[in-house]
Amino acid sequence: MNTVSPRALLVRGMLAGLLAGVAAFLVAYLLGESKVDAAIAIEEAGEAAHDHAEAAPVSRALQATAGLGTGTLLYGIALGGIAALVFCFALGRIGRFGPRATAALVSGGLFLTVGLVPFLKYPANPPAVGDPDTVVRRTTLYLLMIALSVLLASGALILGRRLAPRLGNWNASVLASVAFVAAVGTAYALLPAVNEVPEDFPAALIWQFRLASLAIQAVVWTTFGLAFGFLAERAIAPAAAPKEAVQPTS
Repeated sequence: MNTVSPRALLVRGMLAGLLAGVAAFLVAYLLGESKVDAAIAIEEAGEAAHDHAEAAPVSRALQATAGLGTGTLLYGIALGGIAALVFCFALGRIGRFGPRATAALVSGGLFLTVGLVPFLKYPANPPAVGDPDTVVRRTTLYLLMIALSVLLASGALILGRRLAPRLGNWNASVLASVAFVAAVGTAYALLPAVNEVPEDFPAALIWQFRLASLAIQAVVWTTFGLAFGFLAERAIAPAAAPKEAVQPTS
């Protein structure tokens, strides 16, 4: 296998992240914006009833197009760069997997630890849900859950590798997975819950918004895994050996 600098893979990871950001924008626009509009309408109706309605400094149309596109593209590029560095560390250290398989495993692992596990504890909420005075606390808890998820997954990976020589790869992987699930469950139980959904807010709208948010995460990591796996394999795969010249027979 040819040696490739981390910088080359970082550039390819950011490019794959850019593609993931484009895919995330399309999914967010098609699935999420209608839910945001519905939540904003509920919020504005409540503000109008209390005579506290204020004009938004940025138009809703700009938020849903240029604002959303800029945010998803920057988000994808940043995550792509981070995932590429994780790929550089993981390649050859988590098994005899090629670049595409390693990229798929890294993407799946990051979706699990950065996306799914924190989401199940602190799911996303649409506008008009949540107390503005607790936004710092809620953000801190969410970031803490991400950090714990990454640390617990790293610990499970180390545990599986150490148990593999004695128990075999399959048994070690199962035990490490069980340990991860148990540790995450303990973290869920110890961390405080956040429940600030108004009683009169439509439950269907909340879950539609949350499913759209989760779909965005799934699309980001799926697109990144496929695109980066392709780009990394082209950069790492050894060049085909040149054919030997045929010597003329005497």
